[in-house]
Amino acid sequence: MILNKETAQKTAALLLQINAIKLQPQNPFTWASGWKSPIYCDNRITLSYPTIRNYIRENLAKQIEETYGKPEMIAGVATGAIGIGALVADYLNVPFCYVRPEAKGHGRKNKIEGHLDPNTNVIVVEDLISTGKSSLMAVEALKEANANVKGMFAIFSYGFNIAEENFKNANVELNTLSNYEMLLQEAEKSKYISTDEAKLLDKWRTNPESWGQ
Repeated sequence: MILNKETAQKTAALLLQINAIKLQPQNPFTWASGWKSPIYCDNRITLSYPTIRNYIRENLAKQIEETYGKPEMIAGVATGAIGIGALVADYLNVPFCYVRPEAKGHGRKNKIEGHLDPNTNVIVVEDLISTGKSSLMAVEALKEANANVKGMFAIFSYGFNIAEENFKNANVELNTLSNYEMLLQEAEKSKYISTDEAKLLDKWRTNPESWGQ
């Protein structure tokens, strides 16, 4: 769910501006899953641009507080959301931890890095939502550690139906600063893509696993 249209539009424009998101409908990328994709998103690039990372940090923090009140802890999902999650926690002046995709194979073999007391109210921060599988694995790890996960906030979502279903089935509320729909609107408005390319890109989201075949 997008909570603020103006913020969603500006976030999409900023991500395009610094090439955190690239659109190549005529020369698609290949994801690790094997899917052909006309879009590639790497929101970690925002960390290299202080003005943009501060905009994202402040708007994530603002929307978190407006939706849930001040959390007791922010948890970032490794590795993409460690940076922005820590920035949000710092802005809110609350503790931070991050969740690994799997437990470390040595030392204390932690899956959650940082101090987390049982029954702590946690907001999970992500950089990007595709199917939601890895994000929800982090939520499950936090719940296993007896955290009270209030919801998840992400910078951007592709808006796949499968992600919506996965979050619904897991009973986890997802909010994002921006999404694929807003991205296409901003890309077309700024002449980054043509109207015909926008139509082609819109079709990808409805059937991403077989697009381009």
